[in-house]
Amino acid sequence: MFVPDDVRERLLRLRRDLHRHPELAFQEQRTADRLHEELARLQPAELSRVVGTGVIARIKGEDENAPVVAVRGDIDALPIQEETGVEFASENEGVMHACGHDVHATWAVGAACLLKSRPACGDVLILLQPAEESGMGAAAVLETGVLDGAKAIFGAHVDRRFAVGQVVAQPGSLAAAADTFCIELMGTGCHAARPHEGLDPTPGAGALIQALHAIIPRRLSPGTPAVISIGVLSAGTASNIIPDHVRIEGTIRSMDPETRQLLKNEVRSRAEGIAGAHGLEAAVSFDVGLPPVMNRVEAVEWARQAVATVLGDDAVTQLGSINMAGEDFACYLEKMTGCFLRIGAREDGGDFIPLHTPRFIAADESIFIGSAVLAETARVASAHLASR
Repeated sequence: MFVPDDVRERLLRLRRDLHRHPELAFQEQRTADRLHEELARLQPAELSRVVGTGVIARIKGEDENAPVVAVRGDIDALPIQEETGVEFASENEGVMHACGHDVHATWAVGAACLLKSRPACGDVLILLQPAEESGMGAAAVLETGVLDGAKAIFGAHVDRRFAVGQVVAQPGSLAAAADTFCIELMGTGCHAARPHEGLDPTPGAGALIQALHAIIPRRLSPGTPAVISIGVLSAGTASNIIPDHVRIEGTIRSMDPETRQLLKNEVRSRAEGIAGAHGLEAAVSFDVGLPPVMNRVEAVEWARQAVATVLGDDAVTQLGSINMAGEDFACYLEKMTGCFLRIGAREDGGDFIPLHTPRFIAADESIFIGSAVLAETARVASAHLASR
């Protein structure tokens, strides 16, 4: 087996401990302490905290002058009440690892163990990153400069659409840009029995909702992946009062810069146009979110070589669908070459369970595959970079 038995037992204990004690973004104090403790056992060349609840360790390579690569695992949990029924279920009310970050953190430690026993050509930074779910963790890490010397970075995500032993490694967009918008339609409130005395913003809001949902099918080619979704609709305080404003909030997902800008322009123009048609005022704002995850071709080839070494040539598979979720690993890929993988986490005979749901749980075996694949990817990338 590609992970020794003693390391497997250590990683299983770690995963269960992390899963029992999940913590939200930038609150991962216990998680960081536990991960720091595990990495300290390896006696890395360097070990420190980063952005408060992150941890970074340097595992020495064979050549101190060779380029440095990085392996990232995210560590935060979600505000969801767990319903998995596993014996190591969350003990923190209303918080659980519904996105598999307990596994991601564990396999990053596993990769460190394997790289310690069989080093890469150059040093490898093991980054345990907080606050991926908030979309703020990667940017915060980059601002510290701890990755300034790294030439490539690799990470992965568990995925129960794929069986244990399957790995998605493909170039191009693997996750979407994720922006949010807020629209306020402002009228004049009045008594609900006398609507003529005010300016009701709710009919305009109804027309705007329909108009926003018509942007994708009427302004984009059918082959262009994009999503506009409304998540917040709020107005009024009582059934007998016409409100003076309506608030609409939502998200825009896209895969390329041109589509991203077009969708923002369309949201703004429709909000302002419909507001004007109803005699309302519109205030439109955007929160620019994460960029899309863009895997580099060369880094994907290194990852595929590593997957083939660990699991065989047939292990690499295709995503097979468009992933419109966001992932802050994209921030690293704007700064350096790298690749983000999807690693199968469905046990034999297991069902598909969506991420971010109360029943999500990743198979134990995915921990060992992730550890071995990421460690070998770091070795392959390090060797290629050193040969240049």
